[in-house]
Amino acid sequence: MNPKDIVLDFYKSDVFLNKKIVSELLHPEVTIDWNSSQGFIQMNFDDTMELMDQMAKAYIRSKIRISHILQEDNLVSLRFSHFVKTFENPREDMLLGNFFVIWEIKENKLFRGYQMSQL
Repeated sequence: MNPKDIVLDFYKSDVFLNKKIVSELLHPEVTIDWNSSQGFIQMNFDDTMELMDQMAKAYIRSKIRISHILQEDNLVSLRFSHFVKTFENPREDMLLGNFFVIWEIKENKLFRGYQMSQL
């Protein structure tokens, strides 16, 4: 599988709500450097799994709308918007944020992510 396809698999609808799929796509030594509107966060595999647990408890649907995706060797850059549906309001898509991420792929898994987001 090429790096672009690996990244696209990660950003398919509802993948973030499925811990099993996420764990299969992430490298065990994954690191994500995330600059958000709340500040800087660095996450490892366990931190990412915990975030996926929190999302699965809070949302019934997760949808990614990709506007740009580029690949160069084992690096994939992606610009997207992330929408969710809550238990309280399952008929409305709520924008979580706009994101830009660069992923390094290693051993056919997401290894190193550099992400920026804004509400």
